[in-house]
Amino acid sequence: MKKALLFEPFSGAAGDMILGSLLDIGVPAEKIGDAVSALGLQFDVRSVVRCGIKAKHVQFHGDERILSYGDMLRMIEGSGLSDEIVRDAIAVFERIAEAEASVHGVRKEEVHFHELGGLDTIGDIVGCSIAFSEINADVVMSTCPSVGGGFVRVEHGKMPVPAPATLEILRSAGIPFRGGPIDAELLTPTGAAILAHFVHHFVNFMPEMRISRTGYGAGSSDFAEMPNVLRASIGEIADTGCGVLSRECVDLLETNVDDVSGEILGNLINVLMAEGAKDVSIVPAIMKKGRAGHIIRAVVAPEDSERIAHRMMMETGTLGVRVMCVKNRFVAQREIKLIKVPFVTPAGDAMKKMEKEIRVKIARDSSGNLIDISAEFEDARRIADEMQIPVREVIRMAENAAMREIM
Repeated sequence: MKKALLFEPFSGAAGDMILGSLLDIGVPAEKIGDAVSALGLQFDVRSVVRCGIKAKHVQFHGDERILSYGDMLRMIEGSGLSDEIVRDAIAVFERIAEAEASVHGVRKEEVHFHELGGLDTIGDIVGCSIAFSEINADVVMSTCPSVGGGFVRVEHGKMPVPAPATLEILRSAGIPFRGGPIDAELLTPTGAAILAHFVHHFVNFMPEMRISRTGYGAGSSDFAEMPNVLRASIGEIADTGCGVLSRECVDLLETNVDDVSGEILGNLINVLMAEGAKDVSIVPAIMKKGRAGHIIRAVVAPEDSERIAHRMMMETGTLGVRVMCVKNRFVAQREIKLIKVPFVTPAGDAMKKMEKEIRVKIARDSSGNLIDISAEFEDARRIADEMQIPVREVIRMAENAAMREIM
């Protein structure tokens, strides 16, 4: 069994709601208060009722002012908190800064956080980072957040819900979400960024889970139609692999061709991968009137669909590209490491030792468990040609060296 933390953002999520729900579960309030005091903030948590549901409501008090990207980064880095808390807090903050920069068309160093509440945002991010560390769940899950509807007033006027920065965070993290159920902003940029960083797995419904504690975090507004709360539950879930893989939002492009040569098809894979496709496959098929043909499929990020579909048409002459209904794909967390591999070659009457660097792809699940180690073939082939040894021997040596380094 694994220790699991589950959020249900049926009324959206904001930083104070996430923190309030974790405090209601049992995270000590003094842990948060002591930490944020170093940031010049006072921390207040009290019980409130939202449509008959008792919940924890969090507030931070300090000298409210407009803060720049650099101001907030320096506050987090200079907080004196542990490296783990600082890393998590900065990662959440960077998601917000990058979204704001993308939306406004500026560098993130130019972003000012007047709309996000400045010091409130710092308090929510740091407080949540501490709370997640205290709970130390093996798996963090969430149902799909509700974003609300209608319009929200921002610095430059009214914008549709979700607010632009919130939508950019959801898009970049591949988080599934739904509109409604009321006309109000339910999911804030801070709430979206915290969920994006800490949640491993988004689900449509509550999973099979034995719950030990439940907590509620209250939002600032009090709606008549529904309780403005975020529910969090902690308990145990069977160790079946649920929650250890991340989700990535993708489109699947597909087209049929029956008059394209093998040389064009072979080149097409390289062209589409260079355009940003995540994967490309070509499958032989029998077309109408018994003609031999091929089905071309490309897995792409949604924002790249139209551009890559156009390139597919230009390269093959096909007159249409289907966008298949694929919501998400499960993916492992991947990193590329440069591994030094020792080789021995003849040098006259002696043997010469040398090292060659080979890129190795390392795949893990979100719990850090190793899934696969794979040497980059092009690096291995280049070194095999230089050393005059079989490429499969270079691959084996590189993967063994990587295994020794990371274990």
